[in-house]
Amino acid sequence: MKLIKKLYNWVLHWAETPYGVPALFLLAFSESSFFPVPPDVLLIALAISIPKKSLKFAAVCAVGSVLGGMLGYGIGFYGYEAIGQPIVDFYHGQAVMEKVKLWYDQYGFFGILIAAVTPIPYKVFTIASGVFSFDFLLFVVASIVGRSARFFVVAGLIWKFGPAIKVFIDKYFNLLCWVFMILLIGGFLLMKYVL
Repeated sequence: MKLIKKLYNWVLHWAETPYGVPALFLLAFSESSFFPVPPDVLLIALAISIPKKSLKFAAVCAVGSVLGGMLGYGIGFYGYEAIGQPIVDFYHGQAVMEKVKLWYDQYGFFGILIAAVTPIPYKVFTIASGVFSFDFLLFVVASIVGRSARFFVVAGLIWKFGPAIKVFIDKYFNLLCWVFMILLIGGFLLMKYVL
């Protein structure tokens, strides 16, 4: 937990610099195609620092995430063996790739939408979407809807409840990390055994 707390604090420090918004965009962009740290932590910090701009920060995060997802799609479509496969292997996402194909074959747009909202690494879905040549327009629309929903819910809660959310996060940080890990593992198990 100490390493996660250090990473959390490092990401939070960007909120106190003039580079917070560009860092949020870059973090959201890179997380959707290859980087392991989700942008939610910085989104929360920025939104708490200026609650009235929470929705603006969510928009920056959503745009960065969708554009990064498009890069992930391109990695899967044009460079899976050289670039995409090492990323998927890093996340142990080989089995997830087949589930993504199954979801897309069965649910189309909604399969991608599920991936955009869940805590399962979105980058695996973006790369898989390119590998399996999913309809690019459907992929982009589902990404816009799903990623926007995720980030605007977080920002909306902060806009509504303000700094009390930060106090809650700081107080229950370790518990929240465990809950996130359980949700992440639960998402993988759900995909592996249920879907």
